[in-house]
Amino acid sequence: MAKKKIEVFGIKSINLDMNEIFFLIEEAVEGGYNARAIGESIFTEGDSLEELRANIKDAVQCHFDKGQVPKIIRLHFVKEEIITV
Repeated sequence: MAKKKIEVFGIKSINLDMNEIFFLIEEAVEGGYNARAIGESIFTEGDSLEELRANIKDAVQCHFDKGQVPKIIRLHFVKEEIITV
């Protein structure tokens, strides 16, 4: 199976099977969640995690041709926290 190498935030390299796709999930400022695929131009959002998961599945199926849809979708939750000194 072919592998695809990606960088996350320019720091970490990940080898993914072409049979999977990796999403970064962040809480949206206005509420809900934003998701963006690494290595593909797929972006979506949802008001809840349940809605976000459904929207991600739908976006992945729409993005890829039949027979090319990845079998695994990996979600990586990112949370930024600011601490004052």
